Amino acid sequence: MNDDDGSTGRSSNAPEWLVGGGEMVKVVREKDWSRTPLGPIDQWPQSLRTTVSLALSSNFPISIAWGPQRVQIYNDGYWPICGGKHPQSMGQDFKACWLSAWPVIGEAFESAAAGTTAYLENQRLFIDRYGYLEEAFFTFSFSPIRDAGGEVSGLFHPVTETTTQMLAERRLGVLRDVAEQAGNAVSEEDWGKLVLAVLGQHQLDVPFAALYRLNADATEARLAGGVNLELTTRLTPACIDLVDSDAASAHWPLSAALACATPVQIDRLEARFGAIESGPYPEPPQVAMMLPIVIAGMPHPIAVLIVGVSPRRALDGPYRTFFTMLQDAVLNALVSARSYEEEKKAPRRWPHSTRPRPLFSAMSAMNSERP
Repeated sequence: MNDDDGSTGRSSNAPEWLVGGGEMVKVVREKDWSRTPLGPIDQWPQSLRTTVSLALSSNFPISIAWGPQRVQIYNDGYWPICGGKHPQSMGQDFKACWLSAWPVIGEAFESAAAGTTAYLENQRLFIDRYGYLEEAFFTFSFSPIRDAGGEVSGLFHPVTETTTQMLAERRLGVLRDVAEQAGNAVSEEDWGKLVLAVLGQHQLDVPFAALYRLNADATEARLAGGVNLELTTRLTPACIDLVDSDAASAHWPLSAALACATPVQIDRLEARFGAIESGPYPEPPQVAMMLPIVIAGMPHPIAVLIVGVSPRRALDGPYRTFFTMLQDAVLNALVSARSYEEEKKAPRRWPHSTRPRPLFSAMSAMNSERP
């Protein structure tokens, strides 16, 4: 069978030292290693056999890179890290497999190959494992494996992915900044400016933002401002007619947010607007979320906040939760601004010391979901 497409050929000489019930034990036993630089499995050196046996029996994610061709072998804990690269990645050149991350991990790899263990904690990488460059975080080490003569024959590579935790902490910072900074708004106009100013500081999770305010009867939406976004007639018109369906569909479909209190996903941005030059990456964002800002008791949103989705992160459960919590944080800031305006009009009704403040409790909800 063809080794290039990741399929395996059963070896009639599968060694007895490969034991256990793990899926990767089965893959290693059945792969035709004679078609790789390692050669037939029954001719592997003892140091490689011992290392592979140790890795396959461990529940901790471990990969091994062996020989000058850096042939990769890994266990059950590691293959989910490979994503769509598995099973082709089994037996592949480690550098070829993780070429997109090499600018960051290459130095550590070469250091270990020269005999010095390297360790990186919560390292931010861009890896291509699902057909696009993905922002991810890992804690890992490269340790030299020496043969009987003391020469480095391969590298031992235990790794833990920390993407979920690192993104949750970063996004929590966005929500905190919205609550603390936009929560100090003294008017609705001030609120809009502060929200956009905060989001402009967090392009990794919100590559662009635009805020539209709706009139009293929700027949039109007017642009209140935008950040990290080219302000053009096509992309951010000053006014969108919410009654004329043809006019509305030519721009952001804000009418879809009128009957929905939850975030609305907008796909295929490039087909709608052309490439959007925005955010920290060369790839244009392809997805946006419309966040209706609805005050309790009102028949329709008072505003719609449009935010971009990072082109280097999937719009998974935690990312969606973040946008829902961002919607709540922006709404709380608006309620606070309105309360302050009412206080200024009737100072005896609301003493300064009792001005309602936005409530912010996000960590438990952010960490409760997993991709």
